Amino acid sequence: MHILVTAASKHGATNEVADAIARRFEGAVFTVDRIAPNDVDTVEPYDAVIVGSAVYILQWMPEAHDFMERFKDELQAKQVWAFSVGMDGVPKHAPQDPTRVGPLLTHVNCRDLHRFPGRYKPSLLSLRERSVARLAGVVEGDFRDWDAVDQWTDGIIAELRG
Repeated sequence: MHILVTAASKHGATNEVADAIARRFEGAVFTVDRIAPNDVDTVEPYDAVIVGSAVYILQWMPEAHDFMERFKDELQAKQVWAFSVGMDGVPKHAPQDPTRVGPLLTHVNCRDLHRFPGRYKPSLLSLRERSVARLAGVVEGDFRDWDAVDQWTDGIIAELRG
Protein backbone atom coordinates (compact mmCIF):
# COMPACT_ATOMS: atom_id res chain seq x y z
CA MET A 1 0.00 0.00 0.00
CA HIS A 2 1.07 3.54 -0.74
CA ILE A 3 0.51 6.05 2.09
CA LEU A 4 0.66 9.85 2.09
CA VAL A 5 1.54 11.51 5.39
CA THR A 6 1.13 15.28 5.25
CA ALA A 7 1.04 17.85 8.04
CA ALA A 8 1.03 21.59 8.53
CA SER A 9 3.44 22.69 11.23
CA LYS A 10 4.49 26.16 12.30
CA HIS A 11 7.24 25.52 14.83
CA GLY A 12 8.18 21.90 14.07
CA ALA A 13 6.35 19.90 16.75
CA THR A 14 3.63 18.68 14.38
CA ASN A 15 6.19 17.85 11.69
CA GLU A 16 8.00 15.68 14.22
CA VAL A 17 4.75 13.82 14.97
CA ALA A 18 4.11 13.34 11.23
CA ASP A 19 7.68 12.09 10.78
CA ALA A 20 7.16 9.54 13.57
CA ILE A 21 3.94 8.35 11.91
CA ALA A 22 5.69 8.01 8.55
CA ARG A 23 8.57 6.06 10.11
CA ARG A 24 6.09 3.71 11.80
CA PHE A 25 4.45 2.99 8.44
CA GLU A 26 7.85 2.43 6.82
CA GLY A 27 8.77 0.02 9.63
CA ALA A 28 5.60 -1.91 8.83
CA VAL A 29 6.79 -2.18 5.21
CA PHE A 30 4.40 0.34 3.63
CA THR A 31 5.47 2.71 0.88
CA VAL A 32 5.26 6.19 2.41
CA ASP A 33 5.55 9.69 1.03
CA ARG A 34 6.02 12.37 3.69
CA ILE A 35 5.14 15.65 1.96
CA ALA A 36 4.13 19.11 3.23
CA PRO A 37 0.50 19.98 2.35
CA ASN A 38 1.48 22.81 0.00
CA ASP A 39 3.78 20.47 -1.94
CA VAL A 40 1.18 17.77 -2.64
CA ASP A 41 0.17 17.88 -6.32
CA THR A 42 -2.12 14.85 -6.32
CA VAL A 43 -3.50 12.22 -3.97
CA GLU A 44 -4.32 9.86 -6.83
CA PRO A 45 -1.53 7.28 -6.25
CA TYR A 46 -2.29 6.84 -2.53
CA ASP A 47 -4.34 4.11 -0.92
CA ALA A 48 -4.57 6.07 2.33
CA VAL A 49 -3.92 9.62 3.47
CA ILE A 50 -2.87 10.75 6.93
CA VAL A 51 -3.32 14.51 7.30
CA GLY A 52 -2.43 16.58 10.32
CA SER A 53 -2.09 20.11 11.53
CA ALA A 54 -0.88 22.14 14.41
CA VAL A 55 -3.75 23.90 16.16
CA TYR A 56 -3.46 27.62 16.85
CA ILE A 57 -6.25 29.59 18.48
CA LEU A 58 -8.48 26.51 18.13
CA GLN A 59 -7.99 26.23 14.36
CA TRP A 60 -6.03 24.08 11.93
CA MET A 61 -3.35 25.92 10.00
CA PRO A 62 -4.30 27.43 6.61
CA GLU A 63 -2.06 24.94 4.76
CA ALA A 64 -4.07 22.00 6.15
CA HIS A 65 -7.38 23.71 5.35
CA ASP A 66 -6.16 24.38 1.80
CA PHE A 67 -5.05 20.76 1.35
CA MET A 68 -8.46 19.47 2.43
CA GLU A 69 -10.25 21.92 0.15
CA ARG A 70 -8.05 21.23 -2.90
CA PHE A 71 -8.46 17.47 -2.67
CA LYS A 72 -11.93 17.14 -1.11
CA ASP A 73 -13.37 15.34 -4.17
CA GLU A 74 -10.45 12.92 -4.55
CA LEU A 75 -10.32 12.22 -0.81
CA GLN A 76 -13.91 10.93 -0.93
CA ALA A 77 -12.54 7.75 -2.50
CA LYS A 78 -9.58 7.43 -0.10
CA GLN A 79 -9.11 6.10 3.39
CA VAL A 80 -8.33 9.23 5.43
CA TRP A 81 -7.15 9.66 9.01
CA ALA A 82 -6.49 13.06 10.58
CA PHE A 83 -4.63 14.32 13.61
CA SER A 84 -4.16 17.60 15.42
CA VAL A 85 -1.27 18.66 17.61
CA GLY A 86 -1.80 21.44 20.10
CA MET A 87 -1.98 22.52 23.66
CA ASP A 88 -5.63 21.59 24.11
CA GLY A 89 -5.94 19.47 27.19
CA VAL A 90 -2.69 20.85 28.65
CA PRO A 91 -3.09 21.13 31.54
CA LYS A 92 -5.40 18.12 31.67
CA HIS A 93 -8.42 20.04 32.93
CA ALA A 94 -8.72 22.27 29.82
CA PRO A 95 -9.78 20.19 26.80
CA GLN A 96 -10.46 21.94 23.51
CA ASP A 97 -13.81 21.77 21.76
CA PRO A 98 -13.09 19.32 18.91
CA THR A 99 -15.86 20.82 16.77
CA ARG A 100 -13.57 23.78 16.04
CA VAL A 101 -11.30 21.54 13.95
CA GLY A 102 -13.79 18.90 12.82
CA PRO A 103 -15.95 20.89 10.36
CA LEU A 104 -13.26 20.92 7.70
CA LEU A 105 -13.39 17.13 7.71
CA THR A 106 -17.16 16.91 7.21
CA HIS A 107 -16.84 16.70 3.44
CA VAL A 108 -14.30 13.86 3.72
CA ASN A 109 -15.00 10.37 5.03
CA CYS A 110 -12.40 10.63 7.79
CA ARG A 111 -12.03 7.41 9.75
CA ASP A 112 -10.67 9.17 12.83
CA LEU A 113 -9.61 12.61 14.04
CA HIS A 114 -7.10 12.18 16.84
CA ARG A 115 -5.75 14.95 19.04
CA PHE A 116 -2.24 14.81 20.42
CA PRO A 117 -0.88 17.21 23.01
CA GLY A 118 1.89 19.42 21.69
CA ARG A 119 4.96 21.29 22.76
CA TYR A 120 5.09 24.82 24.12
CA LYS A 121 8.51 26.40 23.86
CA PRO A 122 8.08 30.17 24.25
CA SER A 123 11.37 31.01 22.52
CA LEU A 124 9.95 29.65 19.24
CA LEU A 125 6.84 31.84 19.33
CA SER A 126 6.13 35.43 18.43
CA LEU A 127 5.17 37.93 21.11
CA ARG A 128 1.51 37.66 20.04
CA GLU A 129 1.59 33.85 20.24
CA ARG A 130 3.25 33.93 23.66
CA SER A 131 0.63 36.42 24.88
CA VAL A 132 -2.24 34.24 23.69
CA ALA A 133 -0.63 31.17 25.28
CA ARG A 134 -0.12 33.00 28.55
CA LEU A 135 -3.76 34.14 28.59
CA ALA A 136 -4.86 30.55 27.91
CA GLY A 137 -2.79 29.31 30.84
CA VAL A 138 -0.49 27.15 28.70
CA VAL A 139 2.53 25.84 30.57
CA GLU A 140 5.97 25.38 29.06
CA GLY A 141 7.01 21.87 28.13
CA ASP A 142 6.89 19.07 25.61
CA PHE A 143 3.70 17.10 26.22
CA ARG A 144 3.81 14.94 23.10
CA ASP A 145 3.11 11.31 23.94
CA TRP A 146 5.15 9.25 21.53
CA ASP A 147 3.63 5.97 22.74
CA ALA A 148 0.17 7.37 21.91
CA VAL A 149 1.40 8.37 18.44
CA ASP A 150 2.74 4.84 17.89
CA GLN A 151 -0.45 3.22 19.20
CA TRP A 152 -2.66 5.37 16.95
CA THR A 153 -0.48 4.60 13.94
CA ASP A 154 -0.44 0.88 14.78
CA GLY A 155 -4.25 0.95 14.85
CA ILE A 156 -4.29 2.43 11.34
CA ILE A 157 -1.78 -0.16 10.14
CA ALA A 158 -3.92 -2.96 11.57
CA GLU A 159 -7.03 -1.54 9.92
CA LEU A 160 -5.31 -1.23 6.54
CA ARG A 161 -4.03 -4.80 6.75
CA GLY A 162 -7.39 -6.13 8.00
